[in-house]
Amino acid sequence: MTHTITGTRPPPATRPTARLLLVGGIAAGPLFLGAGLIQGLTRDGFDFTRNAISQLSLGDLGWIQMTSFLLTGALAIVGAIGIRRTLHGRPGGTWAPRLVAVFGISFLANAMFNADPGAGFPAGAPAGPAAALSTTGAVHLLSAAIGFLALCTAFVVLARHFAAQGRRGWAVLSRLVPVGVLAGFAGSSATVMAFTAGAALGLVWLSVTAIQLITEPPVGQ
Repeated sequence: MTHTITGTRPPPATRPTARLLLVGGIAAGPLFLGAGLIQGLTRDGFDFTRNAISQLSLGDLGWIQMTSFLLTGALAIVGAIGIRRTLHGRPGGTWAPRLVAVFGISFLANAMFNADPGAGFPAGAPAGPAAALSTTGAVHLLSAAIGFLALCTAFVVLARHFAAQGRRGWAVLSRLVPVGVLAGFAGSSATVMAFTAGAALGLVWLSVTAIQLITEPPVGQ
């Protein structure tokens, strides 16, 4: 009632649209991981112990994974807008949404630049890794690296928000999760499953973080 009389706008976190936009950040990870799991279990020749989810973009059914990349990227960007509106004027409110948006954009790029075939997928591909990295494959890897580095940095920035609220446990976890993500990527030279686990951790934590933000009380309460 006060807002109506004075003509002022309510704080960003009280606007229903801000919380609705955060749903994008919640849905991005489950959509990507769910689509990858279903495809990985049903497509001939794919093996999670040898192949990365990105390789599902290859072959006759590759359009399904490309669509998954596009939808995940779009949802992450929508979630970034929700983070910006929710944390406007608060710790982490400037850089966290920007970094999450970069992560979303990286998925859009990965939809256009496929990973290289190898490790027996798709059918007819060499049993070992690709003999040489193609330009498309290199762009795919670079985009993924930039995206996940941006996401990890966003988590560290969001730790400031949780710390400012006195939520020390969430602040600590927001700093530890990036370590786990990067450790998974570092272990990818030994097994592709380490990379998959690191990426999954980052995507799941994005969903968890968005849930935490969407359930916070409005500013001033």
